[in-house]
Amino acid sequence: MKIATFNINGIKARINALPEWLQEAKPDVVLLQEIKTVDEGFPSELFEDMGYIVEVHGQKSFNGVAILSKYPLEDVTRGLPGDEADEQARWIEATVMGDTPIRVCGLYLPNGNPVELDSGGKPVAGGKLAYKLGWMERLYTHAQALLAEEIPVLMTGDYNIIPQAEDAANPAQWEGDAAYRPESLAIWRRILNLGFTEAFRARVQGPDHYSFWDYQAGAWNKNNGIRIDHFLLSPQCADLLLDCQIDSEVRGKEKPSDHVPVWVELAA
Repeated sequence: MKIATFNINGIKARINALPEWLQEAKPDVVLLQEIKTVDEGFPSELFEDMGYIVEVHGQKSFNGVAILSKYPLEDVTRGLPGDEADEQARWIEATVMGDTPIRVCGLYLPNGNPVELDSGGKPVAGGKLAYKLGWMERLYTHAQALLAEEIPVLMTGDYNIIPQAEDAANPAQWEGDAAYRPESLAIWRRILNLGFTEAFRARVQGPDHYSFWDYQAGAWNKNNGIRIDHFLLSPQCADLLLDCQIDSEVRGKEKPSDHVPVWVELAA
């Protein structure tokens, strides 16, 4: 089973590019981020005609996540538990009913910038960094609950986290950014230490592997990228892992997103 994550940076802008990639890559399941539309505005029929079941958790003009699946989906839920007042559409999960059922969770983790700190160097309450860190704490709690089920689970999407220096072409450029701040990385490591496997690093080592290039300053042509789109696998899911790769060539095509797809192949 081939499962991909792709921050498309607007379904309307990628209305041709996304189907083209689907036809070429032939993923069985895709977790999309930043669709930037309400549920009714998502072109579900286009993807249904391609053989996908479509589930959407949208939001007008911002955020928004979706699942495309060639397998039946069960127990679809929307919204990360832990804060009923949070209206941002950043989380969707479902069980993909293949030969081995897989619980898939698609996420768009908050960016956290601009970083707002008080005089003591702590994140300002109500600021974007504070929201990011609070969201990650909720993710940590929900990840614990998912692991307790002792079933194959994967959490994937745009984490807006640069795990370590080799995941950035120019690490110094990101010092102070919310994606690379010690507070963000500390929670990331706590989540990993629950028992998750970071799929890409389980299969590929070394620098120069990126999933995001800014549109500005010729970042793509200079390969000035960062790796912020990740797969975290529960132990039961990690046992099924065959491969994990980044489709970086998608960034060089017409009207690209600033992200590229990342995918895993599972023996499921």
